[in-house]
Amino acid sequence: MTELGFNTRVSFPAGEAARGLREGIDLFRAAEDLGYQSGWAYQRHFDNYLSSPLPFFAAAGQHTSRITLGSAVIPARYQEPILLAEAAGTADLLIGGRLHLAFSSGTDIWDEVFGAVGTDARTEGQRRLARFLTAVAGEPIHTVMARRGVGGPPVGTPLRVTPNSPGLRDRIWYGSGSIASAVTAARQGLRLITGTILHDVPDGETFPEHQARLIKEYRNAWTAAHGSSAPPVAVAASILPGPTAALRSVYAAYDLERRTHGPAASRPRGALEPALSAQLPPGMVMSPVHHGSPAEVTDAVLADPGLSAADELILFLPPAFTLPDNIRLLTDLAETVAPALGWTPAS
Repeated sequence: MTELGFNTRVSFPAGEAARGLREGIDLFRAAEDLGYQSGWAYQRHFDNYLSSPLPFFAAAGQHTSRITLGSAVIPARYQEPILLAEAAGTADLLIGGRLHLAFSSGTDIWDEVFGAVGTDARTEGQRRLARFLTAVAGEPIHTVMARRGVGGPPVGTPLRVTPNSPGLRDRIWYGSGSIASAVTAARQGLRLITGTILHDVPDGETFPEHQARLIKEYRNAWTAAHGSSAPPVAVAASILPGPTAALRSVYAAYDLERRTHGPAASRPRGALEPALSAQLPPGMVMSPVHHGSPAEVTDAVLADPGLSAADELILFLPPAFTLPDNIRLLTDLAETVAPALGWTPAS
């Protein structure tokens, strides 16, 4: 492992969104001071979490100078790709080229709000993602065929998204939960981040084993498609070292809650309860929580084949944790476990 990051949902109790957003910026500042290389935030609509990452990153970027700021993940299914490319280019230029965007195809969960389409959610998500990639790369997205209104460009003008931020296309990731999507991402030239839920896992294969195989298949597909080594792979994981008995008790309780309630675990006050429970659909598995003393956690991470295969380790922060809780966890991971994994703080 060469780099260390964290993933936050920028969560907030009901009625306290402004404070939650400000504390989210404080979290990025604290992580930068600790030497973390990256900070990531999840997009979640209609709930007590960050719903619009790009304005948040533009703001957080004004309070930091080095740490990269990334989305993990934005579901492409409900994005207007050209408007998103404009916003991404603007945000990236404002923060000095530190923006990283990770996508998923998304689901049809909010079709009644954003509108349904004639194809399945994955097909539509991939279509919109492809158009976004063209736009953010600075390639022509349309040629003017006729004059409309006053002051428009001449017929034959190729239209490109502005402002364009050079290099942003190379900082686009895919949040893969399956080997098939990881292979597709490699062929598309997208970087890989994989998280805490995997799909299409065969019976008898553990989460860490499948994650390691997913990363291997991604790297093989990248080399086959592009004739070069794959870019660094990032893995989000629950790694909770407890230097004190009190902290170890808190982290053990979180692990129990997660195993009991699945994705519904650790929600801020007022947040919606996810439909998924601990009894996940067949083939879907959730990552383990590595908790205990720093030495125990270090041994567990080193023995995890999925985490060992990654180039960047991203700490998944429990959504119900407060800012002091999160800063303590970031500090303990950076000071007690990460150095034993080969990590050096950024300066």
